[in-house]
Amino acid sequence: MKRWMIIAVALLLVYIGYRVYRFYTLDKGLDRLVAAGAIILDVRTAQEFKMGHIEGAVNISLGEIRQRYIELDTAKTYITVCSHGLRSVKAEKLLKERGFRKVYNGGAWSDFQEYLNKHKKVR
Repeated sequence: MKRWMIIAVALLLVYIGYRVYRFYTLDKGLDRLVAAGAIILDVRTAQEFKMGHIEGAVNISLGEIRQRYIELDTAKTYITVCSHGLRSVKAEKLLKERGFRKVYNGGAWSDFQEYLNKHKKVR
């Protein structure tokens, strides 16, 4: 029982941390980066991507990105997304370790799509 409580608290803290991170990240003008040509990099599996994605997004799964990052241009701006935001954080970190300077985490693709739609209406 105690083990489950620890797991539940840990998951709750991760979720709260993600929501706080999402709030601060998505309010830093990622919509303007997309409008300026940033590439949305969806790091979910091909099967997940087929089930739904942001129009125009590029799909390279987190499992493949270690080999396929050479297909990407270090001069371009990328916004990573996935299903819940954890893989996109890992992809962002990995790309930055490989010399990409303009990489941002967009979190969950569905949340990011909603954010983009909301900001399109505001403009």
